Amino acid sequence: MQTATTTPPSGLPDVREVSFSAPFRWLALGWSDLLQVKVQALTYGVVLAAISAGLGLALLFSGAASWIMVLAGGFLFVAPMLAMGLYEAGRQLESGKRAKLSEMLFVKTTSTLDLAYLGLALLLIYFFWTRMAQVVYGLSTYQVHRTVWEFLNFMFTDPDGHSMAMTGTVIGGIIAFLAYCLVVVSAPMLLERHAHIFSATITSFRVVAKNTGAMMLWAVLITALTIAGIVTGFLGLIVIFPWIGLASWRAYRDLVISPSASDTF
Repeated sequence: MQTATTTPPSGLPDVREVSFSAPFRWLALGWSDLLQVKVQALTYGVVLAAISAGLGLALLFSGAASWIMVLAGGFLFVAPMLAMGLYEAGRQLESGKRAKLSEMLFVKTTSTLDLAYLGLALLLIYFFWTRMAQVVYGLSTYQVHRTVWEFLNFMFTDPDGHSMAMTGTVIGGIIAFLAYCLVVVSAPMLLERHAHIFSATITSFRVVAKNTGAMMLWAVLITALTIAGIVTGFLGLIVIFPWIGLASWRAYRDLVISPSASDTF
């Protein structure tokens, strides 16, 4: 792998340049970590999948089925914060320990307030994304599609639905990529370091700028795996979410250099 680093602004950590194929290595390492803490990690996944499925069923039976698509898309915005317990498991595995489930569910960090700020920023971005989805949908049709099948039929068979899908994909993709750049390494960084929200998010943007190709591939892999977990009725998330979370910790440790670390990770 490449080991080039940037010269950071004062007070910011060094950022490592990685190869384009690095995301596949992160997934392989994440899977290895998952096998080491499979009971805790899969239990974590069960809890998350159960909550997600519960929200989906609530929307389905409340007549707001079209919002299931928004819920599924919004999951990608909040997932990095939901994975804090998995970052903790990865951190402890790195130090030769195995995190208890209680330590994963109730993560202790010195940056609690900064994590709250990061979560609030993601929540605001998510709300903005849902409003934009409403605007695009409202401008595309005068009808209300009350079931998922009605909505999908409109999207795939109606010309207005095609326009809605293309417009929504472009706008949603831009907003989602902004959120991704903001959080891709900032959440695990706030767990490990005595960092503040500004240095963590700036470092996250620097990582994406330095490794644009690899980070775009990483975003595609995360999105594809998450969608695969969601379309199985959220059951796939039981395995996929812990896998991505542990792999994301590996990605962070590969991309952001610890003060005491050498250039060969």
